[in-house]
Amino acid sequence: MTVPTIMRQGRWTPWFYLLPALVIMFVFIVYPTFNTVYLSFLDKTSTRPASAACVPDEPCWGIFENYRYALTNPEMVIALRNNALWLLLMVPGTVIVGLLFAVLADKVPYESVAKSIIFMPMAISFIGAGIIWRFVYYIETGGGEQIGLLNAILVALGREPVAFLSNPAINNFALMVVGVWLWAGFCMTILSAALKGLPAEVLEAARVDGASEWQVFWKVMLPMIMPTIVVVTTTMVINILKIFDIVFVMTGGNYGTEVIANRMFKLIVTDTGRSMAIAVLLIVLTIPIMVFNVRRFRREEAAR
Repeated sequence: MTVPTIMRQGRWTPWFYLLPALVIMFVFIVYPTFNTVYLSFLDKTSTRPASAACVPDEPCWGIFENYRYALTNPEMVIALRNNALWLLLMVPGTVIVGLLFAVLADKVPYESVAKSIIFMPMAISFIGAGIIWRFVYYIETGGGEQIGLLNAILVALGREPVAFLSNPAINNFALMVVGVWLWAGFCMTILSAALKGLPAEVLEAARVDGASEWQVFWKVMLPMIMPTIVVVTTTMVINILKIFDIVFVMTGGNYGTEVIANRMFKLIVTDTGRSMAIAVLLIVLTIPIMVFNVRRFRREEAAR
C-alpha cells in the first residue's frame, strides 16, 4: 500500500465515524429548521405565498405577512409580554432559590436526603406537574366544599377562596411558582456541584482573616462560582423561552396567560404558516443566548 493511499484513508476515516451523527443531525435538526423557515413564508394552506392571505385595505408585509402576525397580533403581543415576564421573574427566582437550597443543603447532616426531596419534582413530567398543581389551585365556584389545597386552607382560616388560575392579576405568578418548584432542583444540583468544587483552603483562609460566613459567601464563594451561575441562567432562559407544558395544562393560555410556544401549538393545525413564523421567532430569540454561551466557552478555554 502506497503512502498517498494511507494518507487518503487517514483523511477520510474520521468522517466515516461522524457520518451517523451528521445524518441524524441533518434529518432531525437541519432539514426541519430549513423547512420551518420555508413554511413560514407560506399561507395556511402551505401552497401559496403568505401575501395571498393579505386582506385589501389592511396592513400587509407581503411574504412576511406571517411575521407581521407574530409580532403585532394582540394575542401574540400578550404571549410576548408574558414570556418577557417569565424571563424577568422566573429565571432569577429559580436560580436564587436553587442557590439558596444548594448552600443550605450543604450545611445539614442529611444533605443527600434533602437534595433528593428538592430534586424530586424534576422526575415528574411537566404535564403531570401541571395536573398536580391544578388540583392545588382548584377553586369550587358552585358553593360546595373547597377541595383545592390552597383554597381549602384559606377557607379554614376564614378567608375567601381565590381564583388563582383565572384571575389575570395573579395567574401568571401562580404558574411561575409551579415553574420554580420544577426547576429549582435542577439549579440546586448544578450549583451545589460548583460549591463542592471550591478550594477548601481558600475558604478557610478567608475565615482565618476574620471574614464572616456572610462575607465568605458574597466575597469569595459567589465570585468563584459565577461562571456556573451564568451557565445555569442561560439554560433557564432557553427553557423559559419555550415554556409550554405548564401553561397548556393549567390554563390553556386563557385568562391572559398565553405564551409563545402555546400560541404556536394552537395554530399548527389551523394556520401552519403563522405557526411556523412563531417557531422561527423562537429560534431567533434563542440564537443570541447560544452565541453568548459559545463565546464564553471559548474565552474560558483560551484562559486555561
